[in-house]
Amino acid sequence: MNRTTLLTAVAFTGLSVAGGFAGAWAFAAQDDSAEWTPASQAIQTGARTTVAGIGTSTDFSAAAEQAVHSVVHVKTSVEQGYTMSPFNPFHDFFFGFGERQMPEMTPRIVQGSGSGVIISEDGYIVTNNHVVDKAKEVKVSLNDGREFTADVIGTDPTTDLAVLKIDAKKLPTLPFGNSDEVKLGEWVLAVGNPFNLTSTVTAGIISAKGRSINIIDNQSAIEAFIQTDAAVNPGNSGGALINTSGELIGINTAISTRSGSYEGYSFAVPANIARKVVDDMLRFGVVQRAYLGVNIADVTPELAKEMGLEANQGVYISDVTDNGAAKKAGIEKGDVIVGAGGKTIKRSSELLEVIGSRRPGDKLDVTILREGKSKSFQVTLRNREGNTDVLKKEDVVALQTLGASFETLTQEDKGKYGLRSGVKITDVGTGKIAQAGVPKGFILVKLNNSPVGSQEDVERILGSLQPGDGVLLQGYRPDGRPDYYAFGY
Repeated sequence: MNRTTLLTAVAFTGLSVAGGFAGAWAFAAQDDSAEWTPASQAIQTGARTTVAGIGTSTDFSAAAEQAVHSVVHVKTSVEQGYTMSPFNPFHDFFFGFGERQMPEMTPRIVQGSGSGVIISEDGYIVTNNHVVDKAKEVKVSLNDGREFTADVIGTDPTTDLAVLKIDAKKLPTLPFGNSDEVKLGEWVLAVGNPFNLTSTVTAGIISAKGRSINIIDNQSAIEAFIQTDAAVNPGNSGGALINTSGELIGINTAISTRSGSYEGYSFAVPANIARKVVDDMLRFGVVQRAYLGVNIADVTPELAKEMGLEANQGVYISDVTDNGAAKKAGIEKGDVIVGAGGKTIKRSSELLEVIGSRRPGDKLDVTILREGKSKSFQVTLRNREGNTDVLKKEDVVALQTLGASFETLTQEDKGKYGLRSGVKITDVGTGKIAQAGVPKGFILVKLNNSPVGSQEDVERILGSLQPGDGVLLQGYRPDGRPDYYAFGY
């Protein structure tokens, strides 16, 4: 592979019969106006909890001592393929030369290792999705030597986060800090279990914020990592990035490396994103993603010259969706977003971080440049269906199975294809629709012989299906030719 740098997640994996490590990866923040506390025990936040004796000097001992008791060792067992039992030469000798013995196929178990952070006294733990992805069993070891079997409460591949639960009480927790207040050059500590070396603490500084490294393979991924030079290695995934006050400001997720081990830079999911994702999972069972309803690109000198923009940084809006939040508020194609939520926006990762910290229905102040003039709009964010309703877990799971994004037909599309209703597949994703060969832009008119005119119709029909049921898509290809696709659900 002719690449000089590998961006990899930092989980530690090995076969049950042979040691080794490998990477796997994947990766949304909290609106302070919509704070929520689980009914059982409080998830600790910096606003509610202060850690006695911890200051902000370069003496890291108090912060480190607190953190090691709140960071756990996560061990997983994952089935990856099968192994064939070897032929037994003594079988025929003892049992005769009758029917040949068939070799047995047994699942090959791969052992994985990562880290996690205790966020509530009654056993809720946040870690990376790639640490527990496809795991048949998850074990959690505490710093005091106790071990528990953990339940996976929820996962979010778009942020590479997951929530676990163990049956324990009065556990030591780390309070959430405000990752928006993190400053370049600030001292931080990374706490985790690299190479199964439990309770390891390393120090470094904040090297960059809002970093997008294109490591998460998901069409709705939010990447706005905190970059640090604190040493992070395989096994650190899901561990804590804390400030010198002992507050959790990030979840360690990935490293930039040529060798697979630490070589200078690591990346963490900001704590504000992690807190919002955890709250959504515990409250709704699924992450409630907010959308602005625009297609975007970073403003570059080349783009500014090509489009005649009077801006040298910001986020260019290349298109707006018809039923999206931006169009409803008055934002137009060709505008350049330079501010959102009270923050200056220089690139798309910063905008995604701001939106990712909010839920559908939240109001967001957005500043744009239009023909060189600054304008401000208040936008009511919407969900992927174009409304502000809370999505149900079963609806989200159904759409994730298909892996595609849908959009109600515009009047232009209806006229072009001579239709009264239908939905356009705006992104085929990586799920079963993509696997079936359905092209982007396909106009879906009927799903399992039932007419569809909105994403709600798609969800309703999918909600009645069971695994293994058939799925029939009928409609028109982008060039207007009628076509259909069939596959199993």
